[in-house]
Amino acid sequence: MKKGSTAAVLLTLGLLCSCSADSGSVSHTDSMESESRDVFAMDTYMNLKAYGENAGGALSAAQERILELEAELSVTDENSDIYRLNSSAGERVQVSEDTARVLSAAVRYGELTGGMLDITLYPVLRAWGFTTQEYRIPGGDELSELLKNVDYSRVDADGVSAAIPEDFMVDLGSVAKGYTSDAVMETMRENGVDSAIISLGGNVQALGSKPDGSPWRVAVRDPFYPDSDMCVLEIEDCAVITSGNYERYFVGGDGNTYWHIIDPADGYPADNGVVSATIVGKSGLMCDALSTAMFVAGEDRAAEFWKSSIDDPELDFEMILVTDDGRILYTEGLEDGFTSAGTMPAEVIERG
Repeated sequence: MKKGSTAAVLLTLGLLCSCSADSGSVSHTDSMESESRDVFAMDTYMNLKAYGENAGGALSAAQERILELEAELSVTDENSDIYRLNSSAGERVQVSEDTARVLSAAVRYGELTGGMLDITLYPVLRAWGFTTQEYRIPGGDELSELLKNVDYSRVDADGVSAAIPEDFMVDLGSVAKGYTSDAVMETMRENGVDSAIISLGGNVQALGSKPDGSPWRVAVRDPFYPDSDMCVLEIEDCAVITSGNYERYFVGGDGNTYWHIIDPADGYPADNGVVSATIVGKSGLMCDALSTAMFVAGEDRAAEFWKSSIDDPELDFEMILVTDDGRILYTEGLEDGFTSAGTMPAEVIERG
């Protein structure tokens, strides 16, 4: 594991006010009226901002949609689909259409990433204390035993119901906010909004462009100096989602630092040379899933995965990796909208 200086990371996404490095808000100079809404859900502070005469109604509908999904997808709410599934002792349970979609998509991304995303890791996360804040370092034998009940391919969702084997448990923390941001964008469109931007605990997703037709400018914070930005992205109608060793971590009695992104291969926090992985793409769900998977993958495997995805319509994404030796690696599709804002050297990952 990395020592404390590396894991004391707080990687966030901010929305730039202008071309400066200030972050945390959207420019108020647009000619079209805007409204914003703050929501606390999914254990996350969220901000929603929409433009146009229908903005207020759209934000109210979006807030309702977020709370609806939280009630269905929570791993701790005893009335949620996921809690009932985890308590089903292997029996099939009825679930909402949303829950079935998220489960099926998570299994699919597990397949596409060769198991680097696995939603059945919940018992391992719990053993480390990441679900309870009662942190501990589980032994190798304990992890080996728990990993016998970790296998995303054993999750079966058919559209109206789902089943997992007895002693299995699922947690949608790696995909739920991405699915939710997609749902919010859909709700905005249905309510007559075509320009909006939201931040769900740092997961940023934009609908269209800014009202004046210019792209949104999203700042990605420097994981080593969280008061500074490492780069700025210009985006339209897409999501920007990051996974990193930045929020949930602890320093063990051995002096090492352990974070909450677990490698399904061995049950330990992923330690493959990457401290943050940012995915940019049209689908928030895809970006959420791949940000976790690419963090687990590490530099070389993530780069190869991106290169090999060129012919797969399910995997249309761009990527920014920050390595533990202080380098930024970003894919060539971001070149026109990428501006370095810090001191780390930046390299382009090319497909050729």
